[in-house]
Amino acid sequence: MKVIGKILLSSVLLAGSFSAIPADAAKAAGKVSIVLDGYPLSFPVEPTVLKGTTMVPFRAISEALGIQVTWNQKEQKITATKKEEGNAKQVVLTIGSKNALVDGKTVPLANAPQTIRSSTMIPLSFFSQQFGAGVAWDQATQTVSITSPRKDMYTLGFYALSSFDERAYVPSFDSVAFGWSRIDPSGQFTLEGKEYKWPQAAGETTPESIVQDAAQQGTSPYLMVYSVDSSGELTKNLEDQALQEKTTSQIVEAASSKGFKGIALDLEGLGLTGDKNKVKAEYSAFVKKLSGKARSAGLKLTLILHPLNSSYAGYDYKSLSGLADDLVIMAYAFEQEKGPEPLKQVDEAIRLALKETSKDKLVLGISLGSENAGTVNAKIGLAKRYDLKGVAFWRLGLIGQPAWAKINESIEMK
Repeated sequence: MKVIGKILLSSVLLAGSFSAIPADAAKAAGKVSIVLDGYPLSFPVEPTVLKGTTMVPFRAISEALGIQVTWNQKEQKITATKKEEGNAKQVVLTIGSKNALVDGKTVPLANAPQTIRSSTMIPLSFFSQQFGAGVAWDQATQTVSITSPRKDMYTLGFYALSSFDERAYVPSFDSVAFGWSRIDPSGQFTLEGKEYKWPQAAGETTPESIVQDAAQQGTSPYLMVYSVDSSGELTKNLEDQALQEKTTSQIVEAASSKGFKGIALDLEGLGLTGDKNKVKAEYSAFVKKLSGKARSAGLKLTLILHPLNSSYAGYDYKSLSGLADDLVIMAYAFEQEKGPEPLKQVDEAIRLALKETSKDKLVLGISLGSENAGTVNAKIGLAKRYDLKGVAFWRLGLIGQPAWAKINESIEMK
């Protein structure tokens, strides 16, 4: 993906690295800040320190970790249930009791849960002990850092012409989108050109063999169709019904004949100027036509979209989510990929998308052109926090071993 749209958390800390926050961890209530996967958590009640132990709102952290919470007013009990891979772990806490029930067994607490302004406050260390969340304390900044446990998520990898050296990563992804086709400046679909083209063979390794190997190894190969409206090529296609009919047919035919299992449509740059509602309607009409043909051919459809807080307003997430299997939020290039993407803007991109469609339709796009081994898991953490379908990485060839190791700490790859 080009400039305008280019495109685990770590496992539990070593036992004993955290038991309780030091007695001087907070000199006054409200001084302690808590971050989950590198990004602040919002709390209905400020964390406080009781007898040397940091107490936090149970529901706020539980739900951020994907744990279901219910409250029994009569019995003054709060129940947390974590479901994973068919198994369920249940924790029951009672206000005023220093004993918790974990899958029916009694477990002592450092402090008894308390109710403060309608929020149940419990020892923060409990999350590390029972839900696999790593916890660390930074004395200098008075910050508790929580690292969410490793999670099984859907993963999509992008593969470009320059991704060949990292092709060994392909089998680790659920799906890989191969950027080998485009809509050219004349508005025509093509497998040729200077980039986003069908690659040449490298000895016995051919593009066909890479696609076939991916499918045989359980990774769904997608044909990615790229274009950007810098010369009005997309507008030309969207406004020409005959050309649009031809283009959608050619895309489906190419994907089917080349052995792909799906299509990843990456049409960028729409809605920067002009009548944005008109552009949205035209793009949705294009996708509707492509979607119908793709489904008839047994192909899945992924849409790669600018975030709703970008300058490109030509994408109607609500209507598009009903036409595609999933939407990739390209939550990057906010600052021309000069460094790690601002977490606040990535967070906003997710929240805006969730207003238009459901979390099971959304995949968070992460660019390794922006991120590095030290920052990539913070972005994955946001996808976890909102329980999105998964994450997508731009791109193989940019990942590198240090970042790959960190990703595997956070996500249970295929």
